[in-house]
Amino acid sequence: MESAGDFLNYLTYDYVQRALLVGFLVALCAALLGVVLILKRFSMIGDGLSHVGFGAMALALALHWVPMALAMPVVMVVAFFLLRLSENSRIKGDTAIAMISSASLAIGLLLAGSANVNINSFLFGNIYTMDKGDAVLGTVLALVVLGIYGFFYHTVFAVTFDEDFAAAAGAPVGLYKTVIGMMAAVIIVVGMRIMGALLISSLIIFPGVTAMRLRGSFRGAVGSAAVISVVNFLVGMMASIVWNLQPGPSIVLVHTIVFAAVWLAKK
Repeated sequence: MESAGDFLNYLTYDYVQRALLVGFLVALCAALLGVVLILKRFSMIGDGLSHVGFGAMALALALHWVPMALAMPVVMVVAFFLLRLSENSRIKGDTAIAMISSASLAIGLLLAGSANVNINSFLFGNIYTMDKGDAVLGTVLALVVLGIYGFFYHTVFAVTFDEDFAAAAGAPVGLYKTVIGMMAAVIIVVGMRIMGALLISSLIIFPGVTAMRLRGSFRGAVGSAAVISVVNFLVGMMASIVWNLQPGPSIVLVHTIVFAAVWLAKK
């Protein structure tokens, strides 16, 4: 365990400050989008897209390309087709996600093994490996997502609860659903550097599920999810620093404990 002085000194390092800033913004965005995705019964899209991102990053490393430059457009395209596939075919959303998730993870592992590249940071996450360029890009993308979400909040609310009413009111429902999918894709790719492909979906699911056990309204659930996500992220990060633990699993463990406490209290 670190002393108080060592802990405060640790926070002065640039890579720690970058990790806290980007992680804070990603946790906030993931929570806001998570409430919408859970209510639309698309909560597992985070898991599917993260595995797609992992496969794309493994391919980029094998080809000696910049991982995020390839993963971002690939995940956005897959998110678009996932939404369309679930609407226009007999394959339901959860089935399509499971199929794409498994195939992408398998492809990524095969590529990494054949090219002999290290993909542990993408599979399990390492928030401290972000350089300045990654931090700037992640911050800008997260702020863009927050801006879009805030600007179209009322339409997002309408599309989430009643697509037919929103369409009758003149809202382009398909476009807004696509935008939500694109925002989720962006946050998942950025968040993979923090949580890894195996754990990033927890930032989408846990805050929303916990908040909806506390608050009954959409606005209340969104606000509560944002607070829960940010606080749990900071607590998990502090725990990882103090007890020298891996950040990603520490954050997920805090989310699990908080959800269990809320569930027991409500029971």
